[in-house]
Amino acid sequence: MIRTVDTLLDRAIVPGYTRLGYHLRKVCWTRDDPPTDALDGKTALVTGANSGIGKSIATRFAGLGARTVLAVRDPGRGERARREILDAVPGAEVELAVCDISEPASVDTCVRTLAERHEALDVLVHNAGVLPTDRAENSAGNELTLATHVLGPLRFTDRLTPLLAASGDARIIFVASGGMYAQPLPVDDPQYRGGDYRGATAYARTKRIQVAFGPLLDGRLADHGVSVHSMHPGWVDTPGITAALPRFSSALRPAMRTADEGADTAVWLATTDPAPLSGHFWHDRRIRDEHYLRNTRYPESELLSLWEYCLAEAEVALHPH
Repeated sequence: MIRTVDTLLDRAIVPGYTRLGYHLRKVCWTRDDPPTDALDGKTALVTGANSGIGKSIATRFAGLGARTVLAVRDPGRGERARREILDAVPGAEVELAVCDISEPASVDTCVRTLAERHEALDVLVHNAGVLPTDRAENSAGNELTLATHVLGPLRFTDRLTPLLAASGDARIIFVASGGMYAQPLPVDDPQYRGGDYRGATAYARTKRIQVAFGPLLDGRLADHGVSVHSMHPGWVDTPGITAALPRFSSALRPAMRTADEGADTAVWLATTDPAPLSGHFWHDRRIRDEHYLRNTRYPESELLSLWEYCLAEAEVALHPH
């Protein structure tokens, strides 16, 4: 009965993605999972950690004992978030790493800094996101949401592989979006050059790519002892969503989740023992279908074609050494 209700909530979307879905499902979760010392002695990095879900994830990591790295684009906002996390978790180890995930040079500089500071990386959360009003490109000529949600994370992960491999049980988590359910894989136009540009569509399309690439990245890193997971947080009341989608936020605000509620599954994926099944898409601590609409499905040949294109744009070797 519980599983049936859970599935109905998910398919109905509105109740499942709101606070109602979170609290109905929470009653079935194991208490004290994760345990309070789940990340003692471990290092965890969160991109886009200066506000919203990313900051909530980082705060939870710090509270669970991790050396927590806030990878942020704006050092000033990052330092403010670092101080607020330390206020919430006195004595925690929290540091900044400046990184604009959309810019290749910034990614490479950040990786060099991390390699100097740390011997291993146990958790990597790809949370940084953008939802632009107009089409924009990074310095390499890649559309901004593609660069931020797909190309940058691929490059960052690739360059961090030695640190991740040194962990022995590293976990990578992509914070995706339920909005991806409405979008197919943009194989023919990954750079969104055709048609009228809509930021919300670009966001959802690139979140679809994130989720589709999860199993491929998981297979690529399996020999290094690194697992890959993706999840969506439900509808969360964050500053970014309020600014980008004011009407949506205003209409649903009473039912929207808090950032802490949206962060829960990402924290759980990073900490639960034994490790969750890798290469899957999660919501509220359960594996979810990646497609609810027939027109979003794609043949493997199209997925692999887009995978190879994105690896090339991210300057990542197709076959790792």
